[in-house]
Amino acid sequence: MKEEPQVFRPKHLTIDDIREGCVTLYGEDNEETKLCMVQEEFRQGIDMIQSFSPSVTFYGSARLPEDHPEYIRARRIAQRISEETGAAILSGGGGGIMEAANRGGYDAGGKSVGLTIKLPFEQKTNPYVTDVVPFYFFFTRKISMSYTTEACLFFAGGFGTFDELFEMLTLRQTKKIDDVPIILVGTEFWMPFQNAIKSVMVDKFKTVAEKDFDLYTITDDEDEILKIIKNTKIRDGKATLA
Repeated sequence: MKEEPQVFRPKHLTIDDIREGCVTLYGEDNEETKLCMVQEEFRQGIDMIQSFSPSVTFYGSARLPEDHPEYIRARRIAQRISEETGAAILSGGGGGIMEAANRGGYDAGGKSVGLTIKLPFEQKTNPYVTDVVPFYFFFTRKISMSYTTEACLFFAGGFGTFDELFEMLTLRQTKKIDDVPIILVGTEFWMPFQNAIKSVMVDKFKTVAEKDFDLYTITDDEDEILKIIKNTKIRDGKATLA
């Protein structure tokens, strides 16, 4: 049975706090109120995430149990990253791969950050999160993560994981963000994905250039993952994570 660690989460404006403040300024449920909420989420989210710099973000399915090989691998890699680089571990703060990543960071005694989302149904924040950055809108969370992290690790996942992956690939391809390493962990899951893209989009329809495969790395080698991350420049450009 998993232990339930007791963690300290610093104070921040909750989603309800942000909404109430914007409603006070602009009234109930109008466009100005929504824009106010978006602005405040960006401001607080980016400020908080940057306070944990340097950081490495983990993406993947919320459905994988703790005895799944991908959960175990994500936890182990997150622990190594935290121990060997001191980087904060970021995830969506939920279960599955997100929990595994936060758990690895927690095991190492490092910063384990959950970028949580408010949903109509309750999404429980995993117990290995030491710091919470709350969001209401998916796009504000996604953009905040994209522009602040030093590296992205993608594990087996569903539509949400692919949405986040294609967002990062497009931002890299169009040079809207720095050359943040995008690492797809697990050849069993990711090579069929690449083969399908090559067969249909590269070879048949020619809607993707083969050189775009250079935007990411597919690997099972944990030492290679650590090497890539250690050689990554911190966002201020003055040093690497090594």
